[in-house]
Amino acid sequence: MVPARRVYFLLGLGIAIAPILSLFLSIPVSIAITLLFDAIILILMIVDGLRVRPLRVQIKRDLPQRLSIGRDNPVMLTVTAANTDGIIQIRDYYPPEFGVSTPTLTATIPANTTQELTYTVHPKQRGEFPWGNIQVRQLGIWGLAWHNWQIPQNVAVKVYPDLIGLRSLSIRLTLQSSGSIRQSRRMGIGTEFAELRNYHTGDDLRFIDWKATARRTTGNTPPLVRVLEPEQEQTLIILLDRGRLMTAQVKGLQRFDWGLNATLSLALAGLHRGDRVGVGVFDRQMHTWVSPERGQSHLGKLIDYLTPIQPVLLESDYLGAVTNVVQRQTRRALVVVITDLVDVTASTELLAALSRLAPRYLPFCVTLRDPQVDHLAHTFTQEVTAAYSRAVALDLLAQRQVAFAQLKQKGVLVLDAPANQITDQLVERYLQLKARNQL
Repeated sequence: MVPARRVYFLLGLGIAIAPILSLFLSIPVSIAITLLFDAIILILMIVDGLRVRPLRVQIKRDLPQRLSIGRDNPVMLTVTAANTDGIIQIRDYYPPEFGVSTPTLTATIPANTTQELTYTVHPKQRGEFPWGNIQVRQLGIWGLAWHNWQIPQNVAVKVYPDLIGLRSLSIRLTLQSSGSIRQSRRMGIGTEFAELRNYHTGDDLRFIDWKATARRTTGNTPPLVRVLEPEQEQTLIILLDRGRLMTAQVKGLQRFDWGLNATLSLALAGLHRGDRVGVGVFDRQMHTWVSPERGQSHLGKLIDYLTPIQPVLLESDYLGAVTNVVQRQTRRALVVVITDLVDVTASTELLAALSRLAPRYLPFCVTLRDPQVDHLAHTFTQEVTAAYSRAVALDLLAQRQVAFAQLKQKGVLVLDAPANQITDQLVERYLQLKARNQL
């Protein structure tokens, strides 16, 4: 039981009245009256608090089955009031590692009604976390006391990679399949035969099938055009670095978590386009290998395998990872390496490893840049310390560009983007590669 503000006000009022009473009554009598007044207020407060017990609100917590790292995950509390209006304060004991939108919820629930209160949590780590009880305070009918109790709802929750982003990407890819892919077919982009249809104004004359047109028995009909679509059942291999460079914090998450989100999004795009997708996670050795497979069910397997993995403070063996892929994958494939680099000297092994893949495979180097470096490099200042930081940032960006130039000269595709923007850019680049039949 916790006193309400009204109790403190009334007790203070009693103390303030005591000097006035002393003007008309003796001091002992005025003190006795004041003490009696305060005692009555305290007794009424206790009674008010006890009266709430049979009128407690009922609260049920509704959590997502899987929380997404780096996202605002909604948590719903369903509150049902008894036969009287319930003025309540709720504090949910979420894991302390999470950020939260509203630590304490305050609401007034009309009698015999149910309301849904929602707040969001923002996990910054993957793994399993304990979720505690629900602490509730309900104001008494007279407004003198808060009845305080806990609702036992201990549960363990699991934080996964960005599943919310995966759902959004899946919807976007589905919409594109009914829009842009049809447009691609009309444009003749692709290598696999899909169907024959009548020629329309604007179609490429090179795709007219004259033999099929000649076999038509009816006259005065438009020629038939071959409709092509991007080739399917190609192979996409994603190598995710979990070494020392991936342990750095970028925008509240480890660089590895940004890379893991990008890995799963790229895998989803590949599976949606009918390709075989395999994933390897490496440091000094190949830590995890998931063989290339097709089908949307393969994405669930990738999520289960990759979610528990954490980055380590070890130098990555790029040559070893590439050699492992060459031994496992003999057919041509798009090999995407998601990592980071500093400069040409520090990334010599990465450059040599990716160069080894070309031209048998199509190597693709994806690096996750720290947006803070961009901010420092493009912020003008006259302060000496800030100017020095800006010079260092500019030098880092310049050295990265030199390394990327060397990779491009050796036939390696390159994508360098801020870590928090890498997912969308990587998926878009992959779809462009598919549309252009570069693989």
